[in-house]
Amino acid sequence: MRPTDIGNPDYFHRVVDCQWACPAHTPVPEYIRLIAQGRYGDAYMVNWRSNVFPGILGRTCDRPCEPACRRGRVEEGQAGPEKDPGSTKPEPVAICRLKRVAADYKEDIRDRLPKKAARKNGKRIACVGAGPASLTVARDLAPLGYHVTVFDSDRLAGGMIRSQIPKFRLPETVIDEEVGYILDLGVDFRSGHRIDSLKALLGEGFDAVFIGSGAPRGRDLDIPGRRQAAGNIHVGIDWLSSVAFGHVTKIGRRVIVLGGGNTAMDCCRSSRRLGGEDVKVIVRSGFEEMKASPWEKEDAMHEGIPILNYLVPKAFLHREGKLTGVLFEKVKAIRDEKGRRSLVPTGEPEQAFECDDVLVAVGQENAFPWIERDIGLAFDEWGMPVLDPVTLQSTRGEVFFGGDSALGPKNIIWAVAHGHDAAISIDRLCNGEDIRDRPPPMVNLLSQKMGIHEWSYDNQVAPEARFKVPLKDLTIALKDIRQEVELGFDPALAWKEAQRCLNCDVQTVFAPKLCIECDACVDICPVDCITFTANGDEGELRARLNAPALNLAQALYVSTGLKTGRVMAKDEDVCLHCGLCAERCPTGAWDMQKFLLDPSHAGSRCRSSAPAPKVPA
Repeated sequence: MRPTDIGNPDYFHRVVDCQWACPAHTPVPEYIRLIAQGRYGDAYMVNWRSNVFPGILGRTCDRPCEPACRRGRVEEGQAGPEKDPGSTKPEPVAICRLKRVAADYKEDIRDRLPKKAARKNGKRIACVGAGPASLTVARDLAPLGYHVTVFDSDRLAGGMIRSQIPKFRLPETVIDEEVGYILDLGVDFRSGHRIDSLKALLGEGFDAVFIGSGAPRGRDLDIPGRRQAAGNIHVGIDWLSSVAFGHVTKIGRRVIVLGGGNTAMDCCRSSRRLGGEDVKVIVRSGFEEMKASPWEKEDAMHEGIPILNYLVPKAFLHREGKLTGVLFEKVKAIRDEKGRRSLVPTGEPEQAFECDDVLVAVGQENAFPWIERDIGLAFDEWGMPVLDPVTLQSTRGEVFFGGDSALGPKNIIWAVAHGHDAAISIDRLCNGEDIRDRPPPMVNLLSQKMGIHEWSYDNQVAPEARFKVPLKDLTIALKDIRQEVELGFDPALAWKEAQRCLNCDVQTVFAPKLCIECDACVDICPVDCITFTANGDEGELRARLNAPALNLAQALYVSTGLKTGRVMAKDEDVCLHCGLCAERCPTGAWDMQKFLLDPSHAGSRCRSSAPAPKVPA
């Protein structure tokens, strides 16, 4: 097998899986260590630089980092939904909940934020929509001297963060704080200003326009009875917005929520707090196939909301113009020879469920009626803008898209990542540079050795299972839709959960020239992940390691040839980063070095002028 190029940052991207899985590339182990040290403000700032909304995401993130967490792979089994303490099933570190800890317990960090630009650079940028993507663009560009104007039809900034996430999950005070940090950078926020014509906006002479208007239109169901019973059938995202702004304060006693995504979970849980006593979620797919996050489904069921699967709505039932129920057809999933799934009727009798109100949460769509089709901006067959996937530039050079309006509905962290990428593109465009020439991240490796047996990080591996976040008692939580349900970790529980992190960014770095092949590291390794053996093809080599490396998605760490002609091969998939190999090694051939990946932002230097990333020879 070809030796691993330790100077190649991509290798470490694949090892620090949680940071690589996060669209904004948040340095997860770094901020978790800071939390364990009680340095909450420092942990918050590490988050703020990359994901912009630590307090918001610490409560609402879809957690793409957690399935990648190696904690769920170092023991037998795979990571799954949260379990009570004492569970023997391996679980990822509660990365999202720890992010909230940094936000909840930080000191006042306003003096550490960027300041308003002392001098403007003369470039004017328009952002349509005040959601997370546009706010990220504004956050990145305003400190560089750009005059950023953000337009939104709502009175307050935040977009879907404010209008579609219930307050029992995300208090308004958290939104106000983190949105305020951005607006205080000198951003010109035009509240209550709806953009009805992109052509007219472009005529105002902006140097670039960023469109972060989200996916504002919820899909409806055109089935019999929809028109006749319209008064009690509501589109989910519109209904959530009405609840958020106080226009809706109650709902019927019996509620059916149609759909299996996170919006459906927010609708059913909101209904329980607005008078719904008999609330059901009814889904056409199977439970495991639902798009809702596992913890969202778990929270709904914890609140006494059943989820019924494999039922397709066929008609809204009504009497004298009043909704009385919904008729469903029972289906089952079958797969063809290529594994493609389809839902087919089981032939069982149709089922009717009585209800007073229905919330339709079967998906969201983009809506661009305000963008003229004669201005040089192309759309595809699905009505989505044609974009460069790297730069997010449209076919009209000064117009960029991000968030749900760019690639369809995803989540907040993806919108933040789009905002960072678009801000880089806009900055380069305004400086007359090639926007496809992207500035590189800063990459480094730093030794963590402080003494013969002492490291600058806590390398003791905690054996505990994932700790469950405390919840407010349901008798209190269900009475007030603005009462936050999750209490979050207190500092003591946060420390215990932080100790579960395996410090995946602190890498074992091997120097073949110093190795005397004494096998001391092999003897002391608690998971048998180090093997000295003859080289070979990767598949064959994996099979004869001390502990066979079965996860083909995880790269092996393979050295160059040693004095005996053998190589050192290490399975990164199960390494605990405990540093025992480096402590035991008599020649210092092993070292523990922290990998730092600092993603580029607007204003970063380009490849043509930036120095090469600094890594060990």
